[in-house]
Amino acid sequence: MELPLARQYFDREIDRPEEQIDLARAALYIAQEEYPDFDPDEYINALDTMAGEVEELLPVERYPLRIIQSINKYLYQDLGFTGNKADYYDPRNSFLNQVIDRRTGIPITLSLVYLEIAKRLEIPMVGINLPGHFLIRPQFEDVGFFIDAFNGGEILFEEDCQELLMRIYQQPIPELPPEFIAPIGNRRFLTRMLTNLKMIYLKDRYLSKALAAVERILLLFPGAMTELRDRGLLYYQLNRWPAASQDLERYLTEVPNAPDASMIRQLIEEMRN
Repeated sequence: MELPLARQYFDREIDRPEEQIDLARAALYIAQEEYPDFDPDEYINALDTMAGEVEELLPVERYPLRIIQSINKYLYQDLGFTGNKADYYDPRNSFLNQVIDRRTGIPITLSLVYLEIAKRLEIPMVGINLPGHFLIRPQFEDVGFFIDAFNGGEILFEEDCQELLMRIYQQPIPELPPEFIAPIGNRRFLTRMLTNLKMIYLKDRYLSKALAAVERILLLFPGAMTELRDRGLLYYQLNRWPAASQDLERYLTEVPNAPDASMIRQLIEEMRN
């Protein structure tokens, strides 16, 4: 079965060294499977235009906080970008074209807009894959704070991140594990976007769309066994049993002592019978 054109473009974009993947383009190819009629180049041009307009606002002395204030004023005051707190799980929040058009989204997609503007201005910033939230960290020397693109570009410090995690997990976080605030690579960035979509579609029982998200995660990380298992389970629910058996049998071969191994064996047996 031939892959959708947007999937082919996505596959081609991620078939590069990590640092050469164009995050905005890859994210737009994710969106293009849902919205096949839009032109990704229009949205790349929109990001270029935004960056050009921010550059006109930047002060002569490019101090970190002044740069962030300029970006924040432009995105949140002038353009009216905002975190979609009213309808957080609307799948449109995960599609970059929709986020730019509607000027609302979730933490990771609003962070992507912010990072893409910063990249075009040669201002070093990285994404931070905080559990339950997504942040940006400027890479200036001796800058120890984070930016919350979902909440108007609010400045956060490590103590604030700890409090945020305590609210999410409803338990004390005595120390912030270093991996929680480590920069995220491009492939993991895209994986988190796709995982958000996968979970939304599973909740709403859009199984074919959930499957499409899993398939793209496996393009990014072919060795992700939990995603292989989930693809097999989705194939099973979609009555694609030969493909389901193949994935689930490979999962058991690779992870024979998985906690769900007995349940998976029962499913395979059921399909054989």
